Amino acid sequence: MTEMTLRQIEVVRAVMMTGTINGAAQMLNVSAPGISRLVKHTEESLGIRLFERKSGLFIPSIEASKVFDQLREVYKGVENLQQAVGALQKGEDVRLSCASAPSVAQFIAARAMKHVRARYADLFIDLNILKIEETLDYLLLERGEFVIMSSSVVNAAVENDKIAEGRLVAIMPEGHALAAQAEVSVHDLAQHPVIGLEPADPYGRLLARPFEQEGLAVQHAMRGRFAQTLVSFVRHGLGVAVIDEFSVAEVYMPGVIRRPLKEVTQVGIYVVRKKGRVLSGFAEYAIAQFRRELSKAIEDGPSLRGVHKADPMD
Repeated sequence: MTEMTLRQIEVVRAVMMTGTINGAAQMLNVSAPGISRLVKHTEESLGIRLFERKSGLFIPSIEASKVFDQLREVYKGVENLQQAVGALQKGEDVRLSCASAPSVAQFIAARAMKHVRARYADLFIDLNILKIEETLDYLLLERGEFVIMSSSVVNAAVENDKIAEGRLVAIMPEGHALAAQAEVSVHDLAQHPVIGLEPADPYGRLLARPFEQEGLAVQHAMRGRFAQTLVSFVRHGLGVAVIDEFSVAEVYMPGVIRRPLKEVTQVGIYVVRKKGRVLSGFAEYAIAQFRRELSKAIEDGPSLRGVHKADPMD
């Protein structure tokens, strides 16, 4: 049995829609003789008269009516497919569900999501803020595709991929005595009320690490649960703190002074996902934007902490 090719279907439909060979040729942007030959060849190979020729017009024949009915359905399906592809490209009727640690969510996540929105204008984005102990349930129950965390999650059911490495910094209120120093040590901070997080919390342990490495017992005057809380306490003059640089990666932060911490302590940022899960293209793109914005924050960090690059002419 002779079958119609996609090209034959396209040409026959064009003739059906325009009613003339010339019209079909213009519609498909090809030569009229080529259209005429293909229509004739199609009818001969199928053994079916597709069109009645009347006064220069090509009218679908009665015997081929079922063929043209199917042609309409085929092209309706193609148009639906094209619409579906177009919608997917813009993010229509689909969603991106992901989560972030509070420290990254404060500034970095918004910048990353801005790029995602620019790329996928109609994509619904559901961004959750999670503590590390909430991450496993979120991923294993597939509430979201990935989580950005400031420490790796140790569990055989998930995968961790480090996407950035920043550092801890010191913060103090505007006008504080330590703000006059170009660099601040944990020994300097220990002479003032220190604000921190619960040391049993993974992020709290990270913030306490430089003190412990210097043999200093961490004596908190106040504690909060999230990085943003620490920043707010410091802004209101309640003490000083050590914090990851991503939590204060904003040019304008009134009331808060950032300074380099003498005791260099690295902060890894990880993408955590359920082991073996294939991520959507939206998720892969979002992770790339997180990586980009984290890298930029690390690059811009020194200037935010009052450290200026040396002039090569000096």
